[in-house]
Amino acid sequence: MRHFALGLFIVAASGLVAPFANAQTREQVREAQTIAEEAYLYGFPMIVGYDVLYKFFIDRESGQFKAPINTINNEARVFTPKDTAISTPNSDTPYSMALLDLRAEPIVLCMPEIEKARYYDVQLVDLYSDNYGYMGSRTTGNGAGCYMVAGPEWNGDEPPGVAKTFRSETEFSLVVYRTQLFNPADMDNVKRIEAGYKLEPLSAFLGRPSPPPAPAVEWPKFEQDAFTTRFGEYLSFLLQFCPPTGAAAVEKPLREKFTRIGIGAGGKAAPRELSPEMKAALGDAVKAALAKIDATADSIGNDVNGWRVGAAAGSRAFYHGDWALRAAAAKLGIYGNDADEAVYPFARNDANGLKLDGGLHA
Repeated sequence: MRHFALGLFIVAASGLVAPFANAQTREQVREAQTIAEEAYLYGFPMIVGYDVLYKFFIDRESGQFKAPINTINNEARVFTPKDTAISTPNSDTPYSMALLDLRAEPIVLCMPEIEKARYYDVQLVDLYSDNYGYMGSRTTGNGAGCYMVAGPEWNGDEPPGVAKTFRSETEFSLVVYRTQLFNPADMDNVKRIEAGYKLEPLSAFLGRPSPPPAPAVEWPKFEQDAFTTRFGEYLSFLLQFCPPTGAAAVEKPLREKFTRIGIGAGGKAAPRELSPEMKAALGDAVKAALAKIDATADSIGNDVNGWRVGAAAGSRAFYHGDWALRAAAAKLGIYGNDADEAVYPFARNDANGLKLDGGLHA
């Protein structure tokens, strides 16, 4: 599980002004604190997700790099304690992963036919950390098929040969494949199945010329102060790929509110000198947000013989604006499956009430 230090943040996004930077009245300070707390709850899972995506698909020197963007990485192995980017990976479903760039055109994912006795799923997750689609045994079956993932700004018809189109609300999307492993001797079969997972741009799938490429992205190096002093900067960077259109249009008023403390799409931080009152207020905002995340995480699921059994991951409709729940899901284990797909039991204490700590028995 991740533990986050407390800190302060306020930034000015490019083209925006942080009017509360020099707030004087109690009302201004209180309003800035309220907005900051909500922004932290809202953006926390996006920052946790960026930590993972940066290590897996951007930073080739991270020690956990998987593959370039728009390329599948197949791993015919089970995860070990050395795999630290994701808090709670499975040990019986070897993973394949890809980060899709949907800005220029959709991406088509094709699945091989898989024997009915073997479970697999393909999870689609946007930059908000919302699960917006599934392929696999439970949803589309184990037969061969091709599916298209389109970005929020794409306009076009579903092409022939595509069984279903999934629409991502963000311009980048994570794809997580899980392929069931029956036993150690079954690993070669998993390798064969993973080799059958295909991914290509729509133009290549249709045999047509590719469109102009999207602009190159300057990915900021992930640093731990993304959770504290530079939180607003990282959130502003990520929001440029998350247009408030379609289902996300309901968040326009919220996003406009965030600009009042300098958080906005595509922003680059500009340090501000803050009054002592404002520094204290923003520190309290972060503390309050983290306390809500912890309390929400502790309340997830039902107690079954000392285990908390439940699921906190889901779609936009599942969260329905409950940012604390979405943040708690990210803290407990980013990129978890929906409850329809998986159940996650976890425990913090043993039968005697003592806190579980693997470090005491290493």
